[in-house]
Amino acid sequence: PSLACGYDDPRVKVHIMDGAKFMDANQDSFDVIITDSSDPIGPAAVLFETPFYKAMHGCLRDGGIVCTQGECMWLHVDLIQPLVNSISRIYTDVGYAYTTIPTYPSGQIGFIIATKGRGACSKPSRTPDADVQKTLRYYTPEIHEAAFVLPAFAKRAIFGE
Repeated sequence: PSLACGYDDPRVKVHIMDGAKFMDANQDSFDVIITDSSDPIGPAAVLFETPFYKAMHGCLRDGGIVCTQGECMWLHVDLIQPLVNSISRIYTDVGYAYTTIPTYPSGQIGFIIATKGRGACSKPSRTPDADVQKTLRYYTPEIHEAAFVLPAFAKRAIFGE
């Protein structure tokens, strides 16, 4: 329950409906789109394909950011690389970041972070003031930047570097 406190914010409106129809009706409408989808098997597979990312791109305003569940670099680099490669033709910048989650397979999950009309998200655009930082349990500007630092094997496999 403490994680869902954002739903109480008066700016939040939850839409329970076909997401494709929602995106068609809301072009150039959002600054940020966050998708925490299930794994790319069965019906959710379309959420890891280029058309879905094209649809989200159309919904973003200029300067917008998409952040999606990006699987695990230790287990699924074969899924991550082709998606990053294909959406790099659509978005201004595409990055991969990760965090540790002890209950996930291998203890890690990744994020594909893509931007429209702006640069990378690997550096914080602002930092919490001291009072806010004291209330945060995980996030720091250093953790933000470190999330984008990939092991050599993953950097080579995902970005060809």
